[in-house]
Amino acid sequence: MNKLLVAPEIFAGRIQDFGYEYLSFQTRRLTKGQKYEAEIKDVELAIVALGGTCSVNSTRGAWQSMGRRATVFDGLPYTLYLPLNTAFAVLADTDCELAFCYSRAEEEHPARLVTPEEVSIEIRGGGNATRQIHGMIPPAFPAHRLIVVEVFTPAGNWSSYPPHKHDVHDPPGEVDLEEIYYYRMERPEGFAVQKVYTADRRVDETLTVRDGELVLVKEGYHPVVAAHGYNVYYLNALAGSARSLAASDDPALAWVRNTWREKDPRLPIVKRNRDEGTKDRKRKVGCEDAVWGE
Repeated sequence: MNKLLVAPEIFAGRIQDFGYEYLSFQTRRLTKGQKYEAEIKDVELAIVALGGTCSVNSTRGAWQSMGRRATVFDGLPYTLYLPLNTAFAVLADTDCELAFCYSRAEEEHPARLVTPEEVSIEIRGGGNATRQIHGMIPPAFPAHRLIVVEVFTPAGNWSSYPPHKHDVHDPPGEVDLEEIYYYRMERPEGFAVQKVYTADRRVDETLTVRDGELVLVKEGYHPVVAAHGYNVYYLNALAGSARSLAASDDPALAWVRNTWREKDPRLPIVKRNRDEGTKDRKRKVGCEDAVWGE
């Protein structure tokens, strides 16, 4: 496979750092009653319930029945944040699928379960570059480096657009962030196309991404488009020089922001359940307000 495109068998059931300085990642499928035990030392961790329900016991606390959605397209996520120097055990209450997002850390912050009621929903962009973003571990969250969001892109739409990058530490306009894109397709035969390129074309890759695959964004601009007929999900984990999502657009393509007038009416793809409605924190970001382009 392309060096930026990673097959699921590489990181399913095993932690991989992909040559990153900060980030590492794995996914795990657990059958009902199965347990996964581990201990983290010099990293912080976000466990994202992609589907199914599990319970977690740890040296920082215990959380029961974490998870509500059957798949990522069925609802908002539960995300458990665990700090460095934590031992934990995950017990599958049902068959479940989990993503483990790690970042190297030196600061210790409290463990915390982020429930669907606490997840922010943004409808970002405009026209056929409209997408839905769920903020689980945003920059304001008390963590050292780790940032985690998930993004839903309707069939035929563009995401992470206009193309943007975050590979230079030049705040407040841009910070240097490693990033992982972990993909799921609403129908497993679907695909997305992701471009990763630098201004000088030293990196210039066009990737066809299938269900369960992962893309490494180490530098450069990195837009995404969902194949016609197929809604696309990706989980983003980021870490780097600052807890910020500041990024810079490709200057040749930034003008498209000024052409956006309406949101795609197909969004939101995923809505809050009725029992989450009283705590709805949904907010829509205007086209001109979006700094970060995921």
